[in-house]
Amino acid sequence: MSANYPIELSFKISTLANDFVAKDASGTTIAYVRQKMFKLIDEIVVFADESKSKELYRIAANKWLDFSATYNFTTSDGKEIGKVARKGWRSVWKARYEVFAPSGEPSLLIQEENPWTKVLDALLNEVPILNLFSGYMFNPGYTVSRTDGTQVVLLKKQPSFFGRKFRIIKHADFLDGEEERTLLALMMMILLERRRG
Repeated sequence: MSANYPIELSFKISTLANDFVAKDASGTTIAYVRQKMFKLIDEIVVFADESKSKELYRIAANKWLDFSATYNFTTSDGKEIGKVARKGWRSVWKARYEVFAPSGEPSLLIQEENPWTKVLDALLNEVPILNLFSGYMFNPGYTVSRTDGTQVVLLKKQPSFFGRKFRIIKHADFLDGEEERTLLALMMMILLERRRG
């Protein structure tokens, strides 16, 4: 999976499933992400486009509905290419995820920039009428960095109704295999964080 940045992610609001489309800077669809609904173990399928005719990847949890689950990335032919895991109870306040290479070594860290954004968004969502505008006022950001501290990309929620648009901005060239793992980890993280509110 390689793309021209920035990448725009847009959730579908017309379906019951938790689906979104990823488009690169030229407007070309690079992925269609579909979360399988009503399953005890989270499973996400990444397709080449909205026709869902070509499967690219699967992301599957290693446990049933568990806060500390690890999500494994596999290609359509079953080859494991990495995984992402929420970083313990520290993630309750400020979202933190570790991304692992196929060898099991930690390679990247995803961190929420400002946890107060989520708190203020949750408070505004409790106020009738004003809750319609929370998607325009509070837009969290998540940085993806290497273990040496180099920032690779930034994921930023964009102003929109229902919190349905995100942008991935590239800050550094990717090392071997990093782009694939980064994009898959962010796709999974967005679904988990939207569930949290």
